[in-house]
Amino acid sequence: MIKNRIDIITMGCSKNLVDSEQLMHRLRECGYEVTHDCESPKGEIAVINTCGFIGDAKEESINMILEFCRRKEQGKLKKLYVMGCLSQRYFEELNTEIPLVDKFYGKFDWGGLVEDLQKSFNDEASYKRVLTTPGHYAYIKISEGCNRRCAYCAIPIITGSHVSRPIEEIEEEVRYLVASGVKEFQIIAQELTYYGKDLYHRSAIAELVERIADIEGVEWIRLHYAYPTNFPDDLLRVIRERDNVCKYLDIALQHVSTKILKKMLRPVTKEETYALVEKLRREVPGICLRTTMMVGFPGETDKDFEELLEFVKWARFDRLGAFAYSEEEDTYAAINYKDRISKKKKQERLDALMAVQQRISTQLNYEKVGRKFKVIIDRIEGDYFVGRTEYDSPEVDTEVLIPISSGNLKTGFFYNVEITDATEFDLMGKLCD
Repeated sequence: MIKNRIDIITMGCSKNLVDSEQLMHRLRECGYEVTHDCESPKGEIAVINTCGFIGDAKEESINMILEFCRRKEQGKLKKLYVMGCLSQRYFEELNTEIPLVDKFYGKFDWGGLVEDLQKSFNDEASYKRVLTTPGHYAYIKISEGCNRRCAYCAIPIITGSHVSRPIEEIEEEVRYLVASGVKEFQIIAQELTYYGKDLYHRSAIAELVERIADIEGVEWIRLHYAYPTNFPDDLLRVIRERDNVCKYLDIALQHVSTKILKKMLRPVTKEETYALVEKLRREVPGICLRTTMMVGFPGETDKDFEELLEFVKWARFDRLGAFAYSEEEDTYAAINYKDRISKKKKQERLDALMAVQQRISTQLNYEKVGRKFKVIIDRIEGDYFVGRTEYDSPEVDTEVLIPISSGNLKTGFFYNVEITDATEFDLMGKLCD
């Protein structure tokens, strides 16, 4: 056990990661040695930042808490603190059921952890943080919460209504990160197309992205988690016209059947969904579209699922993630619908959907062979430099593998690369002029 060391473990999404990075900055400023997701935690204090989104994520967070409780019982840990979405949602239950945790914090009150460690810390720039990502890219969280009330989703229950950060504050954060060497920014929110409506009484996402793009040193901007209803058209102009805004959009569509979308409380129809995909590709030629789909939602028939399959075949999304519906307590769906579709049927539909997408992803990757792309290098792994194009977000998308023999490439730098071969998940490339 190492005195004055704190091990922080982050579960769930990149929005949680930003919170952990901000906490790490505060703790280091207070004199602590801090590690993140360490393979061999040895600190006298541990902080677990939990996820409470769906059943599997909750179970993973609980298991991590219990693992560190065992460490505490074995005398390998003095203090254990838990923060994040799970403890925000189940604060009372966790306090009662896991007494070995010294204190639980919610999604928004974790700043008090520093005070509870009997350390004083004043930081006027609350966005300052210790990056856990490679130094050339970072996540920028532009808002908290969500005003959408999708029937299946517990996020608004956990995080509350949408709260946008002021544009000026976000600009200041980007300048701070650029000064530390960050070149690539992943703009994240639970629903970024709603950005600004609470502060400015209008969608301000296009203005925000343009102002970030104007900051010297910002090489790439990538957008995550848009919503299809009332999509702000001026954002498409920004993506199309600004060279440092990646032609990439992560937009969760969830389904295409009008009946299922209505039951999901998503105010969009099948026809509007098709039209939106056509508009995105028409307004931003070459745009990479990433989406998420759900199968097995209550009431989904074989016909509804076939509609979804046909849509995915037609749309040929560059990236597609999918998951089977699982009932989340206190959501509209849990209260009002019976989950009568068997786990076996859900899994069969999920497998069928992903088999279709696997073929599409492989075809789209092979279509890149012979083309040249600007690639940023993330790391060295085995015999390869591993990088990404503007169409690939870190951690979740395709990577470009360039042989080490190509030369002395530097992490965080851009290179022109010709694609020489492809698989479903990776592209192989060589340097070119």
